[in-house]
Amino acid sequence: MGWVMMSERELNRVEVLAQVDDGRLTVENAANLLDLTRRQVFRLLKRYRQDGASAIRHKARGKPPNNRIHKAKRDYALALIKENYVDFGPTLAAEKLAEHHGFKVSRETLRKWMIEDGIWLSRKQRRTFHQPRLRRECYGELIQIDGSDHRWFEDRGGPCTLLVFIDDATSTLMELRFVKSESTFSYFEALESYLHTHGRPVAFYSDKHSVFRVAKEDAKGGARITQFGRALSELNIEILCANSSQAKGRVERANRTLQDRLVKELRLAGVSNIKAGNAFLEGFKARFNAKFSKAPAKPDNLHRALNVEPDRLAEVLCWRENRYVGKQLTFSYDRKRIMLEESEITRGLVGKYVDTYAFVDGRFEARWKGRSLPYKIFDMDQRVTHAAITGNKRLSAVLEHIKEMQEAAPPKPKVRTNSEKMGYKPNGRRPSRPSGSRAKKKIVHAAE
Repeated sequence: MGWVMMSERELNRVEVLAQVDDGRLTVENAANLLDLTRRQVFRLLKRYRQDGASAIRHKARGKPPNNRIHKAKRDYALALIKENYVDFGPTLAAEKLAEHHGFKVSRETLRKWMIEDGIWLSRKQRRTFHQPRLRRECYGELIQIDGSDHRWFEDRGGPCTLLVFIDDATSTLMELRFVKSESTFSYFEALESYLHTHGRPVAFYSDKHSVFRVAKEDAKGGARITQFGRALSELNIEILCANSSQAKGRVERANRTLQDRLVKELRLAGVSNIKAGNAFLEGFKARFNAKFSKAPAKPDNLHRALNVEPDRLAEVLCWRENRYVGKQLTFSYDRKRIMLEESEITRGLVGKYVDTYAFVDGRFEARWKGRSLPYKIFDMDQRVTHAAITGNKRLSAVLEHIKEMQEAAPPKPKVRTNSEKMGYKPNGRRPSRPSGSRAKKKIVHAAE
């Protein structure tokens, strides 16, 4: 029984002492092996020969510690916590016990007491587990989409965002595209490429980014649907928003893998900008899918053909709004003043709404009942709106745009103050006036 309760160090001592007692080791060798003095070895050997191996055990083993807190104090502390600090953590509860009740106890001791009494749950007990969601059964049934903002080109280029479209059933990368930031137009570009390559899936699965979802449920005006959602509705594609990042874990895990593998592949290939990166992605995507894609549970491909003509797809994947036409045949759009050219059609549009189309390639059109209206643009203050709300995922791109605008802006002329116009000097004094004959001479010269 004594052997079972011994520590590893004590067992090692017993083994060495047994060899000394049998004459297989000298005392000097035993002292070197146990890192003890000869005197200590002789003392241990004497105890070993008198009482056996159990005599080598520490004398305090199995006895209560000298600094043990009495059970009555433990119960008192727990009673105070239940009465006054039932929802406090161990650290704060220990502080309040010392501050208000004069009861000093370490936070770790108090944590142990609270866990044993069921007042506090350990970190392991508080941990929650997200059950993995089963894959969809068919290819093209659900496509997870997300944007990953990262320094993809490391120090060779600025940070940018990688748009990732991944099939839920097979973990196949369907579309990859480097863009400056997550925006409606960047997703329109990626969606157009996806539709031409694969067709229309049943549904997309995204996070709650403002591109996909109107944040305010009670938003006034508008159709309470984003431009991306409106385009998908016209294409008969559903958009679903995940309630947590774990729900769309397929694309989140793909992002982590890409941030490791793709960054290194780009480094080896010497790619350092978005244009070269997008050209590189096609070959990378094929290699990635060959290694990591899975076979679907069912062989059906649920992608459908486009329900619009290819040349009309641009009119679906654009930013559409209505604008009120004023008495001067003008309306505001994107901090610009748009003036419609006067004609028989536009003269009757005063007080009515026209349709505006902003396309991915930068084109802009104003239409009335499908007919394009000629116009002129009058720029207003072309700067980022003061105190504009900017999402974290677009902050880098917005700051880069602001820097470019500030560098391109011409220097503003210095505005003269009223004091400077009146001739005051920088020290605040008025300029001295000529007097006497000198003043008269100046007046004569001025008249001549």
